[in-house]
Order: sequence, then C-alpha cells, then structure tokens
Amino acid sequence: MSVSFLRVDDRVIHGLITTKWSKELPCDGIIVVNDKIANNPILKATYVGATDYPTYVWTMEEWKEKNHKVLESKKKYFLITKEPILMSEILIDNHFNSGLDQVVIGPVNERPGTTKIGKNQYLTREEAEAIEKMHQGGYKIWFALIREDSEGYWDKYRSLFGFR
Repeated sequence: MSVSFLRVDDRVIHGLITTKWSKELPCDGIIVVNDKIANNPILKATYVGATDYPTYVWTMEEWKEKNHKVLESKKKYFLITKEPILMSEILIDNHFNSGLDQVVIGPVNERPGTTKIGKNQYLTREEAEAIEKMHQGGYKIWFALIREDSEGYWDKYRSLFGFR
C-alpha cells in the first residue's frame, strides 16, 4: 500500500495534517490533486513549502498520468483533495484502488446552499452525492477534523440528503 491516508480537506495542507495526522499514520510525502492550486505557481509553491514532507501538487490530468507510480512506490503518501467530488472522481470514476477503504472528510467550509454535518463541515447536495457514490463504492466516509474530534460516519448523515 503506497497511499496511507485519503483526505478531503478544503484547507488542503495545514497544521492538522502536518502535526497530527502525519504523526499517527505512515507519511513519507503528501500528494494534493487540485487543478486550481497546481496551475497557480504562487499557490503551488505555498503548499509545497507548507510542510517538511515531500509534497506534490498535481492537476487531475497529472494525477492520471502519475498515479501508477504512486501505487508502485514503497513510500507512504497522503492523498488529499480539496473537495469530495474530486476524491470521488479519483476513487470511483477512475477506479484508483489504494487498498484503503476509508476516506476522512476534514474541514469543508460553510457556503450558500450547504447542510451542516459537524464543526466546520458543510456539504452541498452535489458533494453529498459524491460522498454517497464513494459510500456505495465500498468506502467508509468518516467526518473527522482529527481522530479525537470525530463527527461520525456517513451513515449518520445520509438521511439529511435523502439517501437510505
């Protein structure tokens, strides 16, 4: 297994990733998949420099070209997307099998039209559909800013969006 953590986090890389999760799970590097960040040299440099771990910021197209190298690596990577929709695209639509069966949803900020899940965790209908798609694909979706501050699993919230 070359991916040790699947995370959706709208802040991408921050203190919870670098000081908490990376101490609890094997982490030799961080891979961020986000077109906007990857295509903005200033943002990309900011995220690459935000941690002492080797950090890669790729567009979705770069991810598609390089993900086989991630699977072949002996290193353990955190795979992070900014939004649930992209994580669903990676895992379900593009059939990326990391060997993990859990996706951890961290902060997803409040926006118009969102439903509150937990502390600093809000979802649009479209994001909920992407999470449901991952759930139906066999993934456990865990809402946790950090391990000790968990809001629980998707099963607890599915009914908020009409899923049974």
